[in-house]
Amino acid sequence: MTGRAASDLPPLPTGMALTALDPVFREDPYPILAELRRREPVHHDTELGRYVLTRHDDVTEVLRDLTLWSDPRRANPETFTHRFLRDGDEEPSMLLMDDPGHRRLRDLVRRSFTPRAVETWRPRVRAVAERVVAAVEGPVFEAIDAVCGPFPTVVIAEMLGIDTGNHEDFKRWSDTSVQVGFNPFPTPEQVTEAEAARDALERVFLGEIERRRAAPGDDLISDMVTAEVSGDRLTDREIVSMCDLLLIAGNVTTTDLIGNALSALAAHPEQARKLCAQPGLLPNAVEETLRYDSPVTNSGRIASRDLEIRGVSIAQGETLSVSLAGANRDPAVHPDPDGFDLERQGIHLASFGGGRHFCLGSHLAKLEAQEALGALGRRFGPLHAASKGSVRAAVPSFRGFEQLWLEAGSA
Repeated sequence: MTGRAASDLPPLPTGMALTALDPVFREDPYPILAELRRREPVHHDTELGRYVLTRHDDVTEVLRDLTLWSDPRRANPETFTHRFLRDGDEEPSMLLMDDPGHRRLRDLVRRSFTPRAVETWRPRVRAVAERVVAAVEGPVFEAIDAVCGPFPTVVIAEMLGIDTGNHEDFKRWSDTSVQVGFNPFPTPEQVTEAEAARDALERVFLGEIERRRAAPGDDLISDMVTAEVSGDRLTDREIVSMCDLLLIAGNVTTTDLIGNALSALAAHPEQARKLCAQPGLLPNAVEETLRYDSPVTNSGRIASRDLEIRGVSIAQGETLSVSLAGANRDPAVHPDPDGFDLERQGIHLASFGGGRHFCLGSHLAKLEAQEALGALGRRFGPLHAASKGSVRAAVPSFRGFEQLWLEAGSA
């Protein structure tokens, strides 16, 4: 390090200051992550019990290491993963499961999420986008409630074969579940609300599964009911868990992806005008949004053995918290990392994780974002920030908006 001696520098943020529960980090985490990347790329966060990695090479190496663990039950007692992600001795969801259980579930559902399978849904997704955007009362509107929230909820509900008239309930239940499931410090009221939301979702899903077992249709629940690999099938409980993942994780992250794209475009009007003039840039616009402002900011693994990363010793059972947001803006991989360029080439995303836990829904999320941005562009043209401003959501490991006011017309 050049310039001031390390002893002259202010202490690095740690613990809660590296989560969306901190107002400074919530508003703009990137200067803080850049400072960590420069000064302490393997940061021992003793407050929350984890090692935070911010360099692209380190993050991708950890994510691709198939020997590392994900199951919170294998973490050391005082670590982040054990304290905040473990649910007693319950089997975790596929998101936090190790092989062979993880491989079994993934093999049973993967065929529904291949790029080819997902592309067959594009006409229906586009129709939903057009319908949702047509209902927006412009030229000034709050984008999260008007578009970013309802659109992916309706898409997922249709793909699951569930009545889309219940999308407001599904959105409320999924938001409530995420605020607790990924929040290290939920309030008692939030825990109670989340339990009620999960119970409501379970009742709906079990009823739908029973109907599909009697009469399968052309939807994802039917695919899961009929899925078979070497005589092995999913249980009702496993299908409910998969539906939860789709509705909760996929729904919320896609809402955040679309909102983050709209915010970035509003802050870069020349890029917004370019996108409206060249809709063929939509796929790359979504890629650049995922790099520039990823809706999922962190992922994690558990050390399955004693490790050393950049000279830092990490004991078996410790939590490795990899900053996807930090990796995506690493200048060693992406020149001008804080710039937003729809024509950027050579994008190397960490946003969907990696290795065995690479996000199954990645192609679906990209497709939905493309269609939502396309429908908004065709209806309104370039959008810019409205005077009512925006409010970032305070959900750890996620980055999105509670409110995002936009306006059509000249800025």
